[in-house]
Amino acid sequence: MRLVRLAVVTALVGVGGGVSGMVVSLGLHAVEHLAYGYSAGTFLTGVVGSAPWRRVLALAIAGVVGALGWWALRRWARPVVSVQDSVQGARMPAFTTVVNAALQIVVVGLGASIGREVAPRELGALFAGWLSEKVGLTARERRTLVACGAGAGLAAVYDVPVSGALFTLEVLLAQLTFTSAVPALATAAIATLVARLALPAGPLYSLPEVAVTPSLVAWAVVVGPLLGLAGHWFVVGAQLAARHRPRGWTILLVMPVVFLGVGLLAVPFPFILGNGRALGEVAFAATASVGLLAALAVLKAAATTATIGAGAAGGTLTPSLAIGATLGGALGGLWVLVWPGTPVAAFAFVAAGAFLATSMRAPFTALLLVVEFTDRGPALLLPAMIAIAGSVAVSQLMSRRWLTGVA
Repeated sequence: MRLVRLAVVTALVGVGGGVSGMVVSLGLHAVEHLAYGYSAGTFLTGVVGSAPWRRVLALAIAGVVGALGWWALRRWARPVVSVQDSVQGARMPAFTTVVNAALQIVVVGLGASIGREVAPRELGALFAGWLSEKVGLTARERRTLVACGAGAGLAAVYDVPVSGALFTLEVLLAQLTFTSAVPALATAAIATLVARLALPAGPLYSLPEVAVTPSLVAWAVVVGPLLGLAGHWFVVGAQLAARHRPRGWTILLVMPVVFLGVGLLAVPFPFILGNGRALGEVAFAATASVGLLAALAVLKAAATTATIGAGAAGGTLTPSLAIGATLGGALGGLWVLVWPGTPVAAFAFVAAGAFLATSMRAPFTALLLVVEFTDRGPALLLPAMIAIAGSVAVSQLMSRRWLTGVA
């Protein structure tokens, strides 16, 4: 009887994760279409086709709404409990969690340079924790299902069922056992199916057919460690920004100014706006120049770090993927001048996985995310694995030196 109850709860957690991802995606798209005045196409087409003044205005509004919302939430509501803390047993306050997620949806939809993936993870974990307590599950069962709820939310919002399950196991639970794998796989699959009732299925990014070449393999060996260095310093910058974000009423000054600055920067560079999908599309399309791609990678990293430092809540998953893809496009574009024959999109794919693996501290999840995001996995797995290995190895070495203070 207990197994039946656990199976029912697991299925409901999957449904809750699917609804969370669906609500976040639909809400985000509604805000994007309203803010930038487009009715069809992706955020990239909408923001590029919008007037420059509209980009500045949208970011200015995002800064004011975000500042007022997070200031009030952090002043009068219960503190936000992260998914990681909830997995360890802490209870997520319902009102705070829902409002925090709603603010993320609004500011990202308006163009704030930060990821949207934290909101569905928080909502999925909130529902899973509440349901686990209602039916009287054990602490161990609750821990597993809260992690599954968060992974299911990720799977649903991006239509990445395998990555959502692996994120649960690799990042949140840090274990791979039969008792954790079964609910992780089930909840991610159910959540994805539920979200597909209202959201289009298919890859997030479009890539041409590519094949492994000796040039690409050699490039992966050389560039992997460089991407590890870049990813390490991006993580360090984001962590420092989060640590020094404004406390109390100063967010009312800092966030509007920072967001307005990003909006002004988006007048000549609209691709840096949003959670990173627009920039990822530019990188994978391989139509921009090497110089522009390099500049966009730096600008996106700066905009995302500044957004975190201004006090915004959100993630760095899609910004990291976009930064990695643009770096890969820039470095690959230079590489083909010496060793031609490989499409630039292939370099962007490999670099996106390597940079994301470093920023997430999750190499397997990062690899599968890039595969599911692009639907171009098998042909590029070998060079991507080589680059990820080099990137993560250098990142780990740098992290230890950073933490111990070794010069």
